[in-house]
Amino acid sequence: MGENPPYKTEFPGLNASNVVPQAELLQNRWSVTMEQWGKSMKNAVADIADMVSVGLGLPADTFTQAGRFGPHLLAPTASDLLKYGKKNTILAGFHSDLNFLTIHGRSRYPGLNIWARNAGKRIPVKIPEGNNLLVQAGKQLEHITGGLIKAGFHEVVVNEQTLATIEQRQRAFPDRPLIRISSTFFWHLSSDYELVSIPLLLDKATALRAAKAKDGISDGEEVYYEPMKVGQQVRNELKHIALMV
Repeated sequence: MGENPPYKTEFPGLNASNVVPQAELLQNRWSVTMEQWGKSMKNAVADIADMVSVGLGLPADTFTQAGRFGPHLLAPTASDLLKYGKKNTILAGFHSDLNFLTIHGRSRYPGLNIWARNAGKRIPVKIPEGNNLLVQAGKQLEHITGGLIKAGFHEVVVNEQTLATIEQRQRAFPDRPLIRISSTFFWHLSSDYELVSIPLLLDKATALRAAKAKDGISDGEEVYYEPMKVGQQVRNELKHIALMV
């Protein structure tokens, strides 16, 4: 869902072409459908990036300009609940996202858990029906804010609510497949953008850490955010999880 940069990127492998299913049933309508939904998600999360900039005391377009040529990804994933529908089955392990902001549509099947920075415990996500979306911070946002905003940890696990929804949908829609779709859009900063913690925000992060320490509250280990291009940060993360050699 990215816009091709008007320059030669140093990271062409991170700005690859889309994958389109070759099955005749999907091939002709896949790109049209994905583009339509992806643009809606992209516009929504870009507006949120502007809100984050304003909230942090920065010019409104600070992050959207930094992400203008980002390799944004609409990446829906599917889990077959006939195969993987037992309680406590892990559909997506505990992790945080490597990009800037992640925006989720509402899945028909519950199971997403998050960890809030100020709570330190697992929180089941409940997105109300209707036009509601969930947005999470990723590691690029953590990096550029010097840790003032932390990347959010999350997981997807089959729980009691998942099982109850499976039973309800089997009764209501007996001919529909039991597939859990996670409609997720990963918004990135541009691969060639210099990822450097903004001094103003780094100072605020340091002050916040000191204030918490004074109150006896841990904010995790202190992290040094090494300046690098966004594409290198993505490569480092992919190597860390063995998706790139």
